[in-house]
Amino acid sequence: MGLSLDDILASHRTRRPVVMGILNVTPDSFSDGGEFFDPAAAAGQARRMADEGADIIDVGAESTRPGSRRVTAGEQIRRLRKTIPAAVACGAVVSVDTTISSVARFALDAGAAIINDISAGRDDPAMLDLAAERQAPIVLMHMLGEPKDMQAEPRYDNVVAEVRAFLAARAAAAEAAGVPRRRIIVDPGIGFGKLLEHNLALLAGIGEIVSLGYGVLVGASRKRFIGTLTGQEDPHNRTAGTIAACLAAWWRGATMFRVHDVGPLRQALAVAQAIDRA
Repeated sequence: MGLSLDDILASHRTRRPVVMGILNVTPDSFSDGGEFFDPAAAAGQARRMADEGADIIDVGAESTRPGSRRVTAGEQIRRLRKTIPAAVACGAVVSVDTTISSVARFALDAGAAIINDISAGRDDPAMLDLAAERQAPIVLMHMLGEPKDMQAEPRYDNVVAEVRAFLAARAAAAEAAGVPRRRIIVDPGIGFGKLLEHNLALLAGIGEIVSLGYGVLVGASRKRFIGTLTGQEDPHNRTAGTIAACLAAWWRGATMFRVHDVGPLRQALAVAQAIDRA
């Protein structure tokens, strides 16, 4: 059994690592598109991730890979209808990866507990109001542009400072809408409108994001920058690189990690914790 929701929200104060397992019920996600599109396959993967130690199962019905197109609320709900209850039944806390408030509301009604919004409440202004109304924790992520164009020459003067300022502003907007501070999680958006050097700078400077005082989620799993650094074209072969990125962020203060490969990261974090305690 994973951590409770309260334990998850306190992780940045207690230094208890949180592992969020990725469950994409999509035909076109960059790494696992189509693998868990079938509800039975998705339910099986949710059980596997829970057994491997996932504290959160993050269920998404819309691909946000570079160049992807939007999926309607109705289609997202259709894809989530059987999978959200199946994930909830595994015992882990469930989050829904969506930028549409009606999809998030459906997921919360079906048993999800956390909203994971890559637009940080910008795509649908009702999202922050929903999080406040339902007292649901919300993940606010930085993204430059939209998935369809985010990798078209992203530029920053100081990527760490700019991402930090954006996240601070979006967290303030969430608090103004009535979301309690302790229920806000921020995500620097590794790979979302960032080149290799931007991703590396953000991971090296993650302490600046941590200094905002919110829980920090890092989503580096199988990303292209890992393939660039390691020569691994197949995303499935980027597990070791993913673990390295997560551990680098862990030792700089981040405590929440969104990954495809739950078991290997859980092992790595157990060793890292033991070293910290020694």
